Amino acid sequence: MRKLLLSSFIIVIGITFVGRLSYLQLFSFSPNQILEDPAIKSVYEYPERGYIYDRNGKLLVGNQPAYDVMVIPRETRTLDTLEFCALLKITKEDFLEKMENARIYSPRLPSVLVPQLSKEDYASLQEKMRKYLGFYIQKRSLRDYKTNSGANVLGYISEVNETDLRTNPYYRAGELKGRTGIEKQYEDVLRGRKGVKYIQKDRFNRDIGPYKNGRLDTLPELGKELYITIDKDLQEYGERLMHGKRGGVVAIEPSTGEILAMISGPTYNPSLLVGRERSRNYTKLHYDSIARPTWDRSILAEPSPGSPFKTLNALVALQEGVIDTETKFTCYNGFYVGNQKKGCHCGGGVRDLNSGIFRSCNAYFAGTFRKIYSKYPTTDEGMDAWEKHMKSFGLGDYLGVDLPTGRPGRIPDKTFYDKWYGDNRWASSTIISNSIGQGEIAATPIQLANMTSAIANRGYYYTPHVIKKVGTNTIASRFTERKYTTIDKEHFTPVIRAMANVYKYGTARWIQIPDIEIAGKTGTVENFTRINGERVQLTDHSIFTAFAPVEQPKIAIAVYIENGYYGARYAGHIASLMIEKYLKGTITRKDLEKKMLEKTLEHEYAKPLSGEPFKINEYVW
Repeated sequence: MRKLLLSSFIIVIGITFVGRLSYLQLFSFSPNQILEDPAIKSVYEYPERGYIYDRNGKLLVGNQPAYDVMVIPRETRTLDTLEFCALLKITKEDFLEKMENARIYSPRLPSVLVPQLSKEDYASLQEKMRKYLGFYIQKRSLRDYKTNSGANVLGYISEVNETDLRTNPYYRAGELKGRTGIEKQYEDVLRGRKGVKYIQKDRFNRDIGPYKNGRLDTLPELGKELYITIDKDLQEYGERLMHGKRGGVVAIEPSTGEILAMISGPTYNPSLLVGRERSRNYTKLHYDSIARPTWDRSILAEPSPGSPFKTLNALVALQEGVIDTETKFTCYNGFYVGNQKKGCHCGGGVRDLNSGIFRSCNAYFAGTFRKIYSKYPTTDEGMDAWEKHMKSFGLGDYLGVDLPTGRPGRIPDKTFYDKWYGDNRWASSTIISNSIGQGEIAATPIQLANMTSAIANRGYYYTPHVIKKVGTNTIASRFTERKYTTIDKEHFTPVIRAMANVYKYGTARWIQIPDIEIAGKTGTVENFTRINGERVQLTDHSIFTAFAPVEQPKIAIAVYIENGYYGARYAGHIASLMIEKYLKGTITRKDLEKKMLEKTLEHEYAKPLSGEPFKINEYVW
């Protein structure tokens, strides 16, 4: 009995081992196992990256062929290093360093030795590669830009790094992935899916044919086409207007939240970050700490919004019922906080809502701001109400735009001021500069454009986005859902009427567009820095927000120009030209266009940050 039991046990174990080995041999498949097998070589086929088109179907980004010299370290033999380096146009030191890096990555797997050969270099090298065992040429595609604009939106691609390889098993050394902009945000759909062929080798390391007759091979899948919301012509025109200027411009279609143009100045030609010179060019751009061309001011700059913010304070005061359209405040060429006078440039006199906005009266909005807080028993409660209204316009937090970077801006709350001044040690007069969009308020240009869209829509907005269509698929629902502000629709009418009067009678009356009714608001934002411990005032920033036409708006825009003087000077001119370009397709005011295309602010940016501080009125319009 014991012998029978022992025999049975041995037989069962034997059958189990035979069955398992048979399964592993015949049915089980692991790509990682194959990659580690020295008798099998994997050859990847890379698909073309998806094309990117603008809102009107104009091609922005295509592809061009490129060729990588690959190496499998364990398969190399002794070679004439100097001759080979001359063919590859690299130094011997570079060659040895790259070979060592390839061995560290994997002696059995292919690594990129020299990336992105031109067609000319490929042609001269191809016929000689047979002399160099372990090396071969692999074809891939690089980006081919059909525009010199939109680098901050489109983004760029580059080789994967160690972090990418460690965190995402899809990538292999030498492959490319999106790093910024649309290329990064939509990497998964743009890159497609690479194919692979497994080649069986004999004991002499010679290729003898497809492994398992190619049953495990996969075909590459092309990347999907992307249609984005950017208007190619408007983007290119805006970047021309921004030549020699620093700042950000964002234009949005209010009825959809689609971003029509998103401009950062200064910028760069996206083609600079393609090919073998990419790394060198990127280093120059990235380490330009003065102009900062790779820093996207349209979504990262956080200036004070200035006077365009007054329109929101007016809407909040109307909603809170502390003013109506006939409520008046007297401006004494400024207003007083205690015994201190704060300046105003509206000309003085009695102001109501309409003239307060189109003349941009600081005194009117200081009085309005105080009334909002006076409605509540405590300053904390007033701040809570005010903060809630402001944040309903998309301020003070990330908007959720479909780009991989951005800044939240700032709408200060009671906790912010309690830390700064102490609990119950501040009041509306302490933070009165918030009434005119300065003080502790900060907003990115895209937030200002979105805020303007909400006004244009009379109380709602769509999350701004740059994606219009992915292949044949529609966009995510979060971009098509209305987000409502806390302000009732009827309160927008008088504010919009006053914004239209900014062009007719107010601070922008010199930059009207023939046959187009525009609602807008100028902003002149103080610009301070510290030099040797002193607070020094530099040239003001120029800000302008607008939408047009007033009825059924098709474009809302925000323009921010660093050191651009008053709001209507640079920002206002650029905004009006871009509105006319988008709505009419042509420019009638050729003198203004010529002026904006030719004039730069380089003289302002070249000023040394030194000298004695000077004083002017603290508040401007």
